[in-house]
Amino acid sequence: MARVLNQTTYNSLLDSLCKLPFRNRVQSLQKLFPELSVDTLKCIVAQECQKRMKGSHGRLTTSETVEAMYKKFTNSILMNEEPGILLRLSDEVGLTPALLARSIIERHYQRDDKSKPAKLLVSTLMKNTALIDDRDLAFETYLCLLEDDEYGPIAEATKQSRGYEYEIYLRMELENCKVSFLHEDHLRMKGYDKTPDIKLEIPVAVDGQVINWIESKALFGDEEVHRGYLKDQLYSYWNRFGPGLVIYWFGYVEDLEKIHQNRIILIRDALPRNMVLMDQHL
Repeated sequence: MARVLNQTTYNSLLDSLCKLPFRNRVQSLQKLFPELSVDTLKCIVAQECQKRMKGSHGRLTTSETVEAMYKKFTNSILMNEEPGILLRLSDEVGLTPALLARSIIERHYQRDDKSKPAKLLVSTLMKNTALIDDRDLAFETYLCLLEDDEYGPIAEATKQSRGYEYEIYLRMELENCKVSFLHEDHLRMKGYDKTPDIKLEIPVAVDGQVINWIESKALFGDEEVHRGYLKDQLYSYWNRFGPGLVIYWFGYVEDLEKIHQNRIILIRDALPRNMVLMDQHL
C-alpha cells in the first residue's frame, strides 16, 4: 500500500474529503483511493478534522449557538426521539461529536450567573459519563465519545498509545539492526530539555547521509504538519545534534525535504533498511 503521496494526489484527496459528510469518511475514501492504506487515510482524515475545528470551533460554540443547540437537544428528549440525538446534531452543525457533547455539558452545568462550570468538572464528566446527573445526557455523551475518532478522552488515549507503540517499535527495530542508541528517557536523565526519540551513540549513514538522531511520528506528514514540527522540535535537534531523520509512519507528501534544504533532516515512512553502520568501515 502506498504511503508517500505526490502533491497532486494529496490535493485531490483533500478536495474529496471536503465533499464528504463529517463522519464515516474513511470508508468512502477507501473506494476513491484504494492504493492508500486504511491507517494512512485515517490519519489524514483526523488531521484535516483537527485543522477544521481549529478554524471553526469558536464560531460554532458562541453562547447563542450553544443555547440554541441545548434547546434543540432538550426538546428532542421531550419528544422521545431515538438515541443518537447529539450525533445527528453534530452532523448538522459541523462540530465533532465529542466537542458538541462538551458544549452541551457546559451548558447543562451552567452556573447561576450563566458562566461556564469549572473545566475540571467538565473534563471529569467527559472521562466518566456515569457521573453526569442527567441519564439522557449521560448516554448521549457516551455515544458521542464512542463515535469520535479525533476528540475526547477515548480518542486522546488512542493517539498517545499509538505514539508510544511506534516509539517502542522503533527501538526494537534498531536493536535488531545492532544499532547503539539512547532514547529520550536517557537523554532527559542527562539534563537535555528538548530531546529526539532516539539519539544514536554511533551515527549511521542513510543514502550517503550521516544521521545522528531519529524522531518518530505516528501520523501523516504534510507541509503544515512538518513545518510545525520543524519550528517546535526538529530544528532544535539539528542545532544540537546535527543531521537527523524523522519517520512519519503513516506516510507523507513528497518533496517535504525541500523546505529545509540548508539543514539536512531526512524524511522516511519506515526505518531505512539500507543503513550503514559507521564502524563497519573502521
